[in-house]
Amino acid sequence: MQEIAGKLAIIGCGTMGEAIVSGLLRAEAIDPSRLLVTTRRGEVAELLRERYGVDATTDNARACREADTVLFALKPQTLPKVAGKPAIAEALAGKLAISIAAGVTLDQLRGWLPSTGLIRAMPNTPCLIGEGTTVVTRSADVADDQVRLATRIFETVGLCFELEERHMDAVTGLCGSGPAFVYVMLESMADGGVMMGLPRTVALKIAAQVFQGAARMVLQTGLHPAALKDQVTTPAGCTIAGILTMEDGRIRSVLARTVQEAAKIAGGLGDVAKAER
Repeated sequence: MQEIAGKLAIIGCGTMGEAIVSGLLRAEAIDPSRLLVTTRRGEVAELLRERYGVDATTDNARACREADTVLFALKPQTLPKVAGKPAIAEALAGKLAISIAAGVTLDQLRGWLPSTGLIRAMPNTPCLIGEGTTVVTRSADVADDQVRLATRIFETVGLCFELEERHMDAVTGLCGSGPAFVYVMLESMADGGVMMGLPRTVALKIAAQVFQGAARMVLQTGLHPAALKDQVTTPAGCTIAGILTMEDGRIRSVLARTVQEAAKIAGGLGDVAKAER
């Protein structure tokens, strides 16, 4: 893939920020000399400097001045305290800023950064191992090449798609919260294996591999999950018996409602940013 042009700053290099740094360097998408990261504590900045060979600082304004593109890897309650400072808005005038703060809308970002091209992104925690999913959405003044740049950044840690902003609450519920829902299902399946006599460590490995394998079957074959399910479900077999038990527990509606409820809560996360400003 094409190397990212210009200098990139990641503001707030915590868990997700460091995952992106690691992905960028692993994919050789940017030279370390053109990557600038910020943290709240000087000792953490020094650690990141030693670990990745990047420029690291506690000075957010300096990072925004020196970078061509800035990625805010901050929580909703922290973002306005940084992006809302006049020095940041001045430093980012005419540049591109990307925010991964859940629930913080493009309009809110525009209020803090009136002269900046804006992209809102929703990554998830599997980005930490390069298996993430990220959805991005842009403000009207952002060009296609700028979206390609943002997409390139997130493709170093998994898949990346662009959607309209009206979908972002649903994306947060499904993509952002989704891994937690899968962990609950995975743990439950492992519990079933334990109940039937499997050692827990073995049951967890089997359940995890089943989830990974089934997911890759969907992604790599392009077949609908129902079609793949039917391939496993033989007449009068054990699989259909298990599926009917799942249906007795209203598994489909419970999982769908789970995503729906998470999406509703996601729609209010931006209110935290308003309160913190």
